[in-house]
Formats: sequence, C-alpha cells, structure tokens
Amino acid sequence: MNEADALDLVNTAIWTVLVAAGPAVMAAMVVGILIALFQALTQIQEMTLTFIPKIIAVLGVAALTGSFMGSHIMAFTEEIYGRIAIGY
Repeated sequence: MNEADALDLVNTAIWTVLVAAGPAVMAAMVVGILIALFQALTQIQEMTLTFIPKIIAVLGVAALTGSFMGSHIMAFTEEIYGRIAIGY
C-alpha cells in the first residue's frame, strides 16, 4: 500500500462517517435550534427540555435512515475486504 492508496482509504472512511452520521446529526441540530428558539422566546430555562426531543429525533431519523446508513457502511466494508483480499 502506497500513500495514494492510504489517502484514498482515509478519504473514503471519512466520507462514509459523514454520510452515515449526517442525518442523525442534522436532526439533532435542527431540533436543538428549535428548542433553543422556544426557550429564548418563552424564557423557560429547563436543562432537560433539550435532551428528550433530541433523543427522540435522533432515534426517529436513525429508524428511518438505518437501511441507508447500513448499506453505505456495508459497501465501505466490502471495499476494504476486497482490498485486503488482493493485497493492498
């Protein structure tokens, strides 16, 4: 394995992590912004108010996009095993 192969492998791994975690992170971010806006408008400063909706949103998005994330991770894993099988 040379430097180009290693960089390609790292690039693919980073892209896989971003694509797999992206929907859940975006859902948590959107819900967090909405809750922060709600707290700022109503002046309710309850710390637990932010966690429950975020957890529900992340679990919901993970349930909806789980097959997409799994297939993307599986494709990356098959590519890695294929490279191991041919020797680089």
